[in-house]
Amino acid sequence: MVARILLPGKLTTNAVGVRGESYSNGLKYSEAIARAGGITTTVAPVPFHVANVQSIVASSDGVLIQGGGDIDPSRYGDSRRSDTVYGIVEAHDDFELAVVKEAVRQDKPLLAICRGIQLLNVALGGTLHQDLGDVLSDRESHWDTYHPVSLTPGSRIERAVGSLSPERSHSFHHQALKQVSPELTVVGKAPDGVIEAVEHRSCRWVVGVQWHPEDDAASCRDQQQLFDAFVSNC
Repeated sequence: MVARILLPGKLTTNAVGVRGESYSNGLKYSEAIARAGGITTTVAPVPFHVANVQSIVASSDGVLIQGGGDIDPSRYGDSRRSDTVYGIVEAHDDFELAVVKEAVRQDKPLLAICRGIQLLNVALGGTLHQDLGDVLSDRESHWDTYHPVSLTPGSRIERAVGSLSPERSHSFHHQALKQVSPELTVVGKAPDGVIEAVEHRSCRWVVGVQWHPEDDAASCRDQQQLFDAFVSNC
């Protein structure tokens, strides 16, 4: 049986060969899922789908939340305090928050990447640093770079990738987890202390990573193995 992975889509512009407005997802995510033996189903972020999120999640074997723009600070009880906040799309927040909450409620396997780990934390009551410049001397130290990640021995993510420090972890973010949801456990950090990985305390396989494993999964075994483990659990 092929696992069907729900991947909420993003509203896009300038799509080629499409009439009118469009939505899409990052191809590398679907390729990594395909290499693991699964298929992705992209669902548009429209109000009807938000209203029917229970059946949409129930009909899927697992959920993948991809990277993207920032989450509206009002979603975690804050006001916009940084001019670096970008890419807020209300429709994305509406649908993805609903999907994550429902996936956790149904105990569906969930892999949350970059924006995804932040969304997972916010959906479960956590907060974010609106910009890493608030806590680090170099606000761009996690922007389009590779750095080590230290994982907790025996954690789901460590067992999945088969390493305490996966190779070629591509970091591409300017925000990070601040107050961690009480439903989540931190299982990975960067050398500067930025949270890089979390797992749900009670759900079967709900995990989030701050880096982009899909970027190097085609050539880096431990990054691909995260997707392999996710699909296997689906």
